[in-house]
Amino acid sequence: MSERYAVIGQPVAHSKSPWIHEQFARASGQSIDYGLIEAPLGGFVRAADEFRAAGGKGLNVTLPFKEDAYQYCAQLSPRARDARAVNTIRFGAETFGDNTDGVGLVRDLASLGAELRGSRVLLMGAGGAARGVLGALVEAGVARVTIANRNETKAREVATRFRGVSAGGYEALKPEFDFVINATSAGLSGNSPGVPLDVLSRAKLAYDMVYGMETPFLAAARAAGVRACDGLGMLVEQAAESFFVWRGVRPDTAAVLQELRGR
Repeated sequence: MSERYAVIGQPVAHSKSPWIHEQFARASGQSIDYGLIEAPLGGFVRAADEFRAAGGKGLNVTLPFKEDAYQYCAQLSPRARDARAVNTIRFGAETFGDNTDGVGLVRDLASLGAELRGSRVLLMGAGGAARGVLGALVEAGVARVTIANRNETKAREVATRFRGVSAGGYEALKPEFDFVINATSAGLSGNSPGVPLDVLSRAKLAYDMVYGMETPFLAAARAAGVRACDGLGMLVEQAAESFFVWRGVRPDTAAVLQELRGR
């Protein structure tokens, strides 16, 4: 019998994770059964407990439950503790929580030819998505990360937990960043974060963690002549790291991403 995994979120019907993990399993000779769990708001713990009791071996966690998952897990990886958010759960004697978002982003940026070491990065947003990648960006050797957020107090609180990270509002930003990364969900509602155009136009790459749509942020970057990319590659790379956490096998991602792009 195939071991069971799932992605849990609200909403979750649109998720590409079942297809991605099916491809990983097939390519690596693994046998898994991967499904979808759409839990009601406030219903994460019950849904996770029910899945585990029914023999589930692990979960991917997406919005809005990553902080609930952080509280749920008895054991946490260092990167989950840094992020204070969990996107990967492995069930065993104790429930283990990890966060693979940061390594997913860094690997995708590397595949795009982005040289992070010694670079200056602007990260927009101070929520779970931003926290999930900050540690990995610092470990990648960036010279400086600046968090910009409409709520400056929240941005500064997040920045204090990471070495070499500063924070502030959009108004004080200078056109000095090599990479501009949007970790807000503004694009999902057709809005754009408040990054000034002169800051955006200076960048080598504009990257939006949202995938599958041309967000206003990406459109503005392209109009300014800046190379722009969505977060589809990050989705695939973080999924590959989750697969490794569960199965001890790190699948190849290039073919999976290429097929997704083709779709």
